[in-house]
Amino acid sequence: MNDFTVAIYCFIDDYLQVTGRKPAAKRKLSDAEVITTALVAARFFGGNMATAASYMQQHQKCPMPHKSNFNRMLHRLSQTIAALFLALGDSLKELNTTGEYVIDSFPVAVCRNIRINRCRLLGDEAYRGYNASKREYFYGFKVEVITTAGGLPVDYFIVAGSVHDGLALQAMNVELPPQSSLYADSAYTNYEIEDLLAECGQVSLLTQRKSNSKRKDSPAMEYIKTAMRKKIETTFSEITATFPRSIHAVTPEGFLLKIVLFLFAYTINKCI
Repeated sequence: MNDFTVAIYCFIDDYLQVTGRKPAAKRKLSDAEVITTALVAARFFGGNMATAASYMQQHQKCPMPHKSNFNRMLHRLSQTIAALFLALGDSLKELNTTGEYVIDSFPVAVCRNIRINRCRLLGDEAYRGYNASKREYFYGFKVEVITTAGGLPVDYFIVAGSVHDGLALQAMNVELPPQSSLYADSAYTNYEIEDLLAECGQVSLLTQRKSNSKRKDSPAMEYIKTAMRKKIETTFSEITATFPRSIHAVTPEGFLLKIVLFLFAYTINKCI
């Protein structure tokens, strides 16, 4: 745990210095320490900020403020955290010499279905989605993730639970190196996006073909697409294994921030 804490603190502090972010005046806790505490919470304490703050205070000698003040600091840094993850993702793309990537999504429920009517965090039917792999409905968000062939997340996009994967792909800004291959399941079938990525981004979108597809695959290509997608399913299992039974948040923004922190902490842990 100590090695993880020191490694992510060094990475975050170096990034903030390079970007020229000035430390807040008259504040004992730095931005790097705030973000590090949040990532430690996501990695080791199921997202419990209070427990992570106690650990940082006792073992890393960080002057922790009151819980409410810490949460306000963390929320002010939400855009910085997103930028940090994308910067790490860009570095991983440069190191990915195979040029192969996989896209898929996993659901994150806000509450159990029986409690939807009492849910105060969300209040729209747009968040009611269907998890095909488990054959069950859920209420919350869907996280679209692009990973390397080895299972390292490099980009993400969060949508409401009812949004179809194909529509989410249209809304995403897919930025991959030229000559890359992006593997996806049949839910992402969209010939226009496939042609647009190939023409403008020079990215091959390789979706698994449906039985009635106009663009048939050879048996060999069908096998390759199926094999490539297995790693991302393992990645999702490992990410969700760090989730608590229910993610505690009092605002939708706080809930989304915790999802990003879980994803960020997993990626850094795999890189160390």
